[in-house]
Amino acid sequence: MDDYSECLDIARQELRLAQAALRRDMAEYPTPIAGCDEQFNHLLDQSERVRNALAALDVQHFVPTPRKLTTEQSIESR
Repeated sequence: MDDYSECLDIARQELRLAQAALRRDMAEYPTPIAGCDEQFNHLLDQSERVRNALAALDVQHFVPTPRKLTTEQSIESR
């Protein structure tokens, strides 16, 4: 296992806890909810940020690497 994978697992766990807390707060929010309710809108915003952060942790990013380490070297990096 990579050194950083444990850190990523901890980050996912913490984000899931935050997501559960936000869902609970939104479920317990008093009704009716007006369209201009700043507190509820803030909860929605935070919920979206947590959801995006969780999704970002699972995305595989392609990082292109050059065929040569530097332009001066003739050895390819394979």
